[in-house]
Amino acid sequence: MTAVFPGQGVSLLRVAADSPEAVAAAPALQGGLVVSLRVLGEQKGGGRRGKFPLPLFTRQLLALLQAGLTVVEGLDTLAAQDQGSITSEVIGRLLTDLREGQSLSAALQRQPEAFPNLYVATVKASEQTGDMPEALQRYIVFHEKLADLKKKIVSAAIYPVMLMSVGGIVTLFLLGYVVPRFSLVFADSGRDPQGVSSLLFAWGGFINQHAGELAIAALVAVLGLVALFRLPAVRAAAARAAWRFPGMGERIRLVYLARFYRTTGMLLRAGIPLKTTLGMVADILPAALREGLLRAVVEIEQGRPFSRAAEGGGLTTPVALRMIAVGERSGQLGDMMEAVATFYDEEINRFVDTFTRLFEPLLMTIIGGIVGGIVLLLYMPIFELAGNFQ
Repeated sequence: MTAVFPGQGVSLLRVAADSPEAVAAAPALQGGLVVSLRVLGEQKGGGRRGKFPLPLFTRQLLALLQAGLTVVEGLDTLAAQDQGSITSEVIGRLLTDLREGQSLSAALQRQPEAFPNLYVATVKASEQTGDMPEALQRYIVFHEKLADLKKKIVSAAIYPVMLMSVGGIVTLFLLGYVVPRFSLVFADSGRDPQGVSSLLFAWGGFINQHAGELAIAALVAVLGLVALFRLPAVRAAAARAAWRFPGMGERIRLVYLARFYRTTGMLLRAGIPLKTTLGMVADILPAALREGLLRAVVEIEQGRPFSRAAEGGGLTTPVALRMIAVGERSGQLGDMMEAVATFYDEEINRFVDTFTRLFEPLLMTIIGGIVGGIVLLLYMPIFELAGNFQ
């Protein structure tokens, strides 16, 4: 493991502990800061190494810089403790470029698969102002805010998806297996179900007889939809259609705007000019909002204030417009943009919580109604048949 001790620098240690979480309580680490650790016996290479862990790399480098190490010393330390991994390879290329006289931002830019443009721009701006640790801290906060919002939305969607999946499986089981077995009772009695029950038994028989063909057709349909939604034009059309839903459409727009405000604020605080910042954040917006951003850039070039240009491009709300205008007048536009993003992050979180509390019971009621309706339609003809026997 790698740890930083105040006044002593960086040390490589081997500590015995029951779990990685218990390492921090080891006596040998009292007063030290754990930068990274690896369980002995883990595979260093040859296996699946995955994606470069940019957030973890940034936290580790920030800790080393705050301990007084230079960028090269910090990268050397990180490369030594992750030998054979994708992290070590990326850092090794960074060190090679730095020792050839290139700046850190230029070295980062040569590896776009590991370091996105926003990250490179943040580091480049910090090289001019000399506040590298602060810039890295801003990026960490930025990444954590976006990750928290994404986690919140994904978590809210998991339970409804599971409910719909289980409900669909139970419905198909009833129609494809249980209903045909019940139909044998009527076949032996010489009577056919009447009314809506007859449609249910007809559907059950159809699904039972063509189960293989229906499964293949469903698989092809799913694969076709996945391929279709990979097309940018289709995704843009779907987004525009979703935005037309009352209430829901505005919330989806706020999710994109909150991300736009936070990214813009981070880059402005890093010292990047407004026009350059807006060009960099265009890719994070959907097509509908990107067109408005391009119009806003043109208006800014013509001398119009950013707040009014953003309003003309459909990139503001009444609250955001007032706060951005205040930020322009006070010269703190970057801080105000991040404040707007925080305001709408909280509103989105409240909406997700409310929607989840209302939608999940409604979904359970609908699924229960479908399953209960199928069972009721199954047994109604049985009750009629039993009454006739009496």
